[in-house]
Amino acid sequence: QVQLVESGGGLVQAGGSLRLSCAASGRTFSTYTMGWFRQAPGKERDLVGAITASEGITYYSESVKGRFTISRDNAKNTVYLHMDSLTPEDTAVYSCAARVARGRLLTDTTYDYWGQGTQVTVSS
Repeated sequence: QVQLVESGGGLVQAGGSLRLSCAASGRTFSTYTMGWFRQAPGKERDLVGAITASEGITYYSESVKGRFTISRDNAKNTVYLHMDSLTPEDTAVYSCAARVARGRLLTDTTYDYWGQGTQVTVSS
């Protein structure tokens, strides 16, 4: 069982930046593919991006490519989502997720474990 806890959300003005963190429990963090999702009010949950377990290969959705960066520190059992050039359209609850790396594509939205989410609000 893996527990995920996000932090770093908050209120930011358009054009600003935020860094979200997702801390994972357990000793096998380095074997998990990690994903970041977001869900805006009244909308479905969307994949923001993902990072492979050990190589650190990343994938980003078109809506955030060039503005968001996912990284991980396996020694700290933590994955990060650095967000730049934020717009009001980025307002959502952001959640991290984990799955055992089994060769699935990074675009695969099937995950085994989920965090509770953190609110990001971007004001205009």
